[in-house]
Amino acid sequence: MESGTGAKNAKRRRDGVGKKAAALGIAAALVSGVVVLLWPKPLEVETALVERAPLVVSVSEEGKTRIRHRYTVSAPVTGFLNRIPLRAGDPVRTGKTVLAVIEAEASGLLTPRSRAEAEARLRTAEAARSLRRSELDRARVNLDLAQKQFRRQDRLLPAGGISQQEWDIAETALQVAAKDAKATEFALRMAEFEVEQAKSALIQGEEGGPRAASVRLLAPVDGYVLNVFEESARTVSSGTPLMEVGDPDDLEGEVDLFSVDAAVVPPDAEVLVERWGGAMPLRGRISLVEHSGFTKISALGVEEQRVKARITFLDPVPPGYRLGDRFRIQARIILRRSDDTLQVPLGALFRQGGDWMTFVVREGRAFLQRVEIGQNDGVAAEVLSGLSEGDRVVLHPSEKVADGATVTGRGEKNP
Repeated sequence: MESGTGAKNAKRRRDGVGKKAAALGIAAALVSGVVVLLWPKPLEVETALVERAPLVVSVSEEGKTRIRHRYTVSAPVTGFLNRIPLRAGDPVRTGKTVLAVIEAEASGLLTPRSRAEAEARLRTAEAARSLRRSELDRARVNLDLAQKQFRRQDRLLPAGGISQQEWDIAETALQVAAKDAKATEFALRMAEFEVEQAKSALIQGEEGGPRAASVRLLAPVDGYVLNVFEESARTVSSGTPLMEVGDPDDLEGEVDLFSVDAAVVPPDAEVLVERWGGAMPLRGRISLVEHSGFTKISALGVEEQRVKARITFLDPVPPGYRLGDRFRIQARIILRRSDDTLQVPLGALFRQGGDWMTFVVREGRAFLQRVEIGQNDGVAAEVLSGLSEGDRVVLHPSEKVADGATVTGRGEKNP
């Protein structure tokens, strides 16, 4: 009887211990669950690598084309101007197209002072013509030298005797020399036309000369009429502008740069002319950055200091396209080009005081890091100090990311 009672008591004790163990297990599970729920989770962030890659630093501005050498045809004598039939856009041929006809004054006599002034203008025009001839000779010599140098480089390139960059430099020099030669030819034709205009002013003063001579103004260059200033027939005085002509093939670009950008544009900087109407950009070079700025009011009414920069086109306009005077273009000026630069995405950088900062991810934690950067291309910035190749940084960190915070990456995004 006693043995039966002891067995029941032992069983009762075992059941109690089991229940306690189960209760403790449930309590431990609940505590563990609460701890897991309350334990801080790593912040999900987007990361990117600091790596070496090509970097092209440029500045982009809207601009326009302009005919480089524009010629304003003026009345060489005082007289009655017949109505000009030409309109803007009409083609003209050198020495063949009659631009205007002026019926000179009937008296045809020049005072001693007028004659002296006309003779002085003629001598000035002849001196300018001689100067243009010398410039043309020099330009042709430079073109001949550039052609020889390019032919030599062109033979060496297939055999690996020179680099592609050296060949590109020789090709660019040839294109620039060819355009300079064409520009000096245009300038010489204008100088010759000036001489003819100066001579026509003396026709009236010759004894026995015609009393009412008709002066026919012929086109000084091949090209097109750009503007007509005097359309109606009327009496004009000597020197009155009549029209403007030019050659559309003699184009250059013109952009208004911010003065802070103009200050860092290197001489002969490479330019890509985009959004001009064709699918491919046209290559060009900076030929001049003016040394005087001007104030321009933006569309928002903000005063901006601007500086004009002129662009020489290196590529011809492809067949089927037409690029004329004062056409809109987008010019991307290359300030720097590097094939191997340590860079960090701009989205990983932020300002703290006067310093650039970023969060570097190491062993699952984000650490605040000061960075010194150089130039940027709008997507990534050059790293001067503070980061190394292969470092992982946080992109667009939120206010929840703090120094030492536990983070986990959602994925890697490279610049």
